[in-house]
Amino acid sequence: MLSYPEDSAGRLMNPDVVTVRADVSVDVVLRFLRLRGELPDNTDHLYVVSRRHQYLGRIALAQLLTHDPGTAVNRLMDGEQPAIPVDTLAGEVARQFSDHDWISAPVVDENNVLLGRITIDDVVDIIREQADHQVLSAAGVSEDESLFSPVLRAFKGRFTWLSINLCTAFLAASVVGRFEATLAEIVALAVLMPIVAGMGGNAGTQVLALMVRGIALGQVSGANLRTLVWKEIRIAVMNGVLLGAVVGVVTLLWFDSIGIALVIFTAMVINLSCAALAGVLVPMLLRRFNVDPAVGGAVILTTVTDVMGFLAFLGLATVFLLH
Repeated sequence: MLSYPEDSAGRLMNPDVVTVRADVSVDVVLRFLRLRGELPDNTDHLYVVSRRHQYLGRIALAQLLTHDPGTAVNRLMDGEQPAIPVDTLAGEVARQFSDHDWISAPVVDENNVLLGRITIDDVVDIIREQADHQVLSAAGVSEDESLFSPVLRAFKGRFTWLSINLCTAFLAASVVGRFEATLAEIVALAVLMPIVAGMGGNAGTQVLALMVRGIALGQVSGANLRTLVWKEIRIAVMNGVLLGAVVGVVTLLWFDSIGIALVIFTAMVINLSCAALAGVLVPMLLRRFNVDPAVGGAVILTTVTDVMGFLAFLGLATVFLLH
């Protein structure tokens, strides 16, 4: 096991595996198990192998107990579960366990010779590490940092992403600055601006989180990207219409201006649609450039929702409310 790379199925596997031949009967297998005395932990299946110890399939323990003792193993064998190649990356192993709800899985070499098995206990740690990575990276925090990390190391780890956020904040501020005359004439817009930008940011973050998880689990690809975009746009428009109507009514009662109410309603629909589009496309673009979507996705998404939110809200107000 130590001869295989650390981040591979070969390092994860356990060579303690129970195998049976396809040409024996259930009675022979049961007598063999009684002579063996005990089974490895998390043994839900026995693996069926050829004379050369090549993997053929698996047989559930429940089937051995419920079928006639004279039944041949090859009649009960399940050959649908694929074996995991020994050089498969640990992340891919975790994804397969998650997709297929396996408790254990066989590991084979390039000649399909059974080398061992991987159990769910071995995979849980990988899934937990991936989840920690996504959560910490989304906040721009290093996985090596903890609450008790040295001050300088913690400072260096966070400063980079805070600096990027600062630059994007200036970009959003520059957009607002271009509508200084509009804000000076209609002060109510300054009060309502954070609502449009904030709702867009929250909506985009929801989509981004789903996309990052989908990419990590191998559920998202170029083949289904168009379907995902169309789905998220429709959801965003529905949310924009409903939430925009609520905000519009509150704005009408607050400022007694149907014009401002219609502007913020329209801006909400536009910004939530842009947020959904960015939430789907940003992580895919980052992945194409070999950047972890969990690391840079939130920064870029926030920039898009802030800029588009301010631009839509203040731009519409300038066009329709100023005379």
